[in-house]
Amino acid sequence: MKIITLHVLDDSLEVSYHPTDQTGERQFIIAYNSEQTIGENLENLRLKLAGLDVDAAVVDNALSYPFSDTVVGINHQRIDIGLAITNMLNIPVVSKQAIADQGLEAALAAKRDYLTWHLDYYGQYQGKRNYGQEAMLTVGNGFFGVRGAYTEAHADDDNYPGMYTAGLYDQLTTNLNGRQVTNEDLVNLPNAQALSFGVDHQNPFQIKAADIQDIYRSLDLHTGTLTTTMLVQLSTGHTLQIKTSKLANFKDWHRLAIRYSITPINFAGSLQVYSTIDGSVVNGNVARYNAFDQRHLRVTGTSQQPDSIFLEAQTRSSHVDLAIGAHLTGPGEALNAPTDTRPNAEQQVRQMRSVDVQPQHTYTFEKNVVLFTSRETTGNLLTAATDELKQASFADTLTSSTAYWQKRWADADIQISGDITSQKLTRVNLYHLFSAVQAIRSGQIDASINARGLDGEAYRGHVFWDEMFDLPVFALHDPKLTRQLLLYRYRRLPAAKKNAQAAGYAGAMFPWQSGAVGDEQSQITHLNPLTNTWDPDYSSLQRHVSLAIAYNVILYSRITGDTDFMAKYGLEMLQEIGQFWLSKTTLNNANHRYTIDKVMGPDEFHENYPNADTTGLANNAYTNLMVTWLFNQLKQIRQTLPATTVHTVDQKTQVTDDTLKQFAAVSHHLKLDISPDGIIGQFEGYFKLPQLDFTKYRKKYGDISRMDRILKAEGKTPDAYQVAKQADALMVFYNLDAPQVLGLLRQLGYELPHHALFQNLQYYLDRTTHGSTLSRIVYAALTAMAGNMDQSWKLFSQALFSDYYDIQGGTTAEGIHLGVMGAVTLMSTRYYAGVDALAEQLTVNPHLPQAWDAVKFSHLLRGTRYTFAIDHHHVTVTADHAATLKIGQQDVSLKPNVPQTITY
Repeated sequence: MKIITLHVLDDSLEVSYHPTDQTGERQFIIAYNSEQTIGENLENLRLKLAGLDVDAAVVDNALSYPFSDTVVGINHQRIDIGLAITNMLNIPVVSKQAIADQGLEAALAAKRDYLTWHLDYYGQYQGKRNYGQEAMLTVGNGFFGVRGAYTEAHADDDNYPGMYTAGLYDQLTTNLNGRQVTNEDLVNLPNAQALSFGVDHQNPFQIKAADIQDIYRSLDLHTGTLTTTMLVQLSTGHTLQIKTSKLANFKDWHRLAIRYSITPINFAGSLQVYSTIDGSVVNGNVARYNAFDQRHLRVTGTSQQPDSIFLEAQTRSSHVDLAIGAHLTGPGEALNAPTDTRPNAEQQVRQMRSVDVQPQHTYTFEKNVVLFTSRETTGNLLTAATDELKQASFADTLTSSTAYWQKRWADADIQISGDITSQKLTRVNLYHLFSAVQAIRSGQIDASINARGLDGEAYRGHVFWDEMFDLPVFALHDPKLTRQLLLYRYRRLPAAKKNAQAAGYAGAMFPWQSGAVGDEQSQITHLNPLTNTWDPDYSSLQRHVSLAIAYNVILYSRITGDTDFMAKYGLEMLQEIGQFWLSKTTLNNANHRYTIDKVMGPDEFHENYPNADTTGLANNAYTNLMVTWLFNQLKQIRQTLPATTVHTVDQKTQVTDDTLKQFAAVSHHLKLDISPDGIIGQFEGYFKLPQLDFTKYRKKYGDISRMDRILKAEGKTPDAYQVAKQADALMVFYNLDAPQVLGLLRQLGYELPHHALFQNLQYYLDRTTHGSTLSRIVYAALTAMAGNMDQSWKLFSQALFSDYYDIQGGTTAEGIHLGVMGAVTLMSTRYYAGVDALAEQLTVNPHLPQAWDAVKFSHLLRGTRYTFAIDHHHVTVTADHAATLKIGQQDVSLKPNVPQTITY
């Protein structure tokens, strides 16, 4: 084992390197520059250590702190050097004290385990960086999500204690420069996590940098508990340690629980704890939305009972009622809170407990919160909240959350050996995926998974095509949950048919952005932050969202074998979507090719042709290939269902024999633009556009991911260039696989040359700016398909870190990217482990990254649970029913619960 030892000096780090070869120990000093930020100093450290082959690190003079054993003091600053080095070098770091207590091997093993099950942040951060950490630390259960803000914080430039409930939207109209602009938002609910303290009846403490000595936040993925430890020194000289734990209840999903422990360090006296429900909140998480009316709530009443407070409110236009109750318990005496003279005090309700305290004693309080809305609850909401609050406790919620996560990890965990960071962030992704939607499984909540989850307000909380990247993960572990997410779309099928009719089409045209009722919620204008001007927004032309919904329905049925869903709901949705696409085709009699125009592909940079009078593009390759696939799938699905079922759905959807003939004709004659050397044109006319000099733009602007905004700021348009935000023409290879796509091309009469995927991949990578977080993970899958594992790993790693490091410079502040999290999760099992459960036959073709020693996980496929353990040479698979699958080129038959190991 190769170890570095860190000894912290006043303004530098002394590093000792202990290699296993005969070169002997090396020592060197790394200066700590007081004029640089902590991040810049850590980057200097990373560069110095990057060339060393290291397995672990030891800090020999760490400070004594209760929340981490690797916090050090250097140059009058404290940093968790262990957390920083783990992030930089992907190795465990322990203190000398831990080694003395446990021994080296045990200490390192314990630290590795801890690091892979905890998301930790040390220190106080400001602005978007703290906003982003709050989003990453969100606790929720799918009914509500509560951002990981300090309970003592109010919304300001550095803190945003948002709370959201699934599917609760409200529309408001704002007059901007004479234009009436209507927006529908996922509503930021009253701040019910607000909890603070005061000393000797002084004003309640609020987060202020000058008063805070240390902060450590840790999300325990084992239990779903977020714990914040804070050391505070007030201007009066009082020093306290505040430890706050909060978590959501998964069984009684109306409940949120907070445990608040206060330890006076250096004083005796009187201590007050204040619990508040603040209804004066607005939707203020996204700065570019601030020009709009963002006050969605009207407080309709507040009330108090002994130890409890209640707030009732109603959304302004959707008229959804809600009631929130909070119960504060703990030592001391419950008193009436002093009169609140702050602005908007009438929209808040507050209670207080007061206790006499002694130094070095800990005083623990509980705040239990309940939320009810008229969307999922009938009857009197205040009565429901009152009754629920009587049953709520922190212990019960902890038991519920722990039991849920134990069961979920037993089913859905992906165990990665040899890579601490991949293991931790894979679990973080799974945590966010399931905590964003789990309560929807109950069937009582009319909602689906929105692009940013329940922890931010970007995209206004709408449901996009991003669900296509998440639903396969849910289907492989929780079919009942996935079915409910799909029913959100089915319930909006009438709205989709109305959308199509209004646009002059047949069938169902689902909106690019869906919210409360399923009408189109996409913006018609978009604020360009580089120019501070409003540009037209044509994103609603991304009609391929209907193809994503069809894809979800078909893959759900394939993964789960739920023929009941297909018979009752799925076939109807598919046929209505199919008829929409049929109505969008036009036949050119000269070449007997069908065209689909007035659409946008996934790229999003291209909205129309340069100088065109009309919007949209013709024959987008992704759209046309997915339409062909859909029509093929429809034919197969109809053959597998009972004739009576098909007949009933045909009558309901008005599908006739002539309709079926048109499906077949279009699926063999859609037009694509393919170059002589086999490059699939993103859309018709793409090859006529000039290419941009990315080197020149990077030199001028640095980050060119949002090239569309840069070009518009220069008075140009991305429509005029071969530039892409993300995968478009090649996206179909991600959805399906290379053999299926090449088969679709042959069906349409196009034969691509050998190595077509590789050639197309290089062509489009040279033209893509990765302006979407989804871009890197899709290209990671495509490069893995093409056999370029080094490039695939680089792109995968960037996608894996995208929210953790907020690589887009502040977007995580507005909510994490659930589509990327789902895609990264599926990438690990589908492409790297090579278990393709989305294909018509279960196949295994591993391509593990070099950084991983092995991976282990389970899938539930058509009622059979498969468990895979895969390393660089072997696949071990167990199924709980007799099953057959293909590993490499070998057909394998499994007996129930009997593992088989295959060398590949």
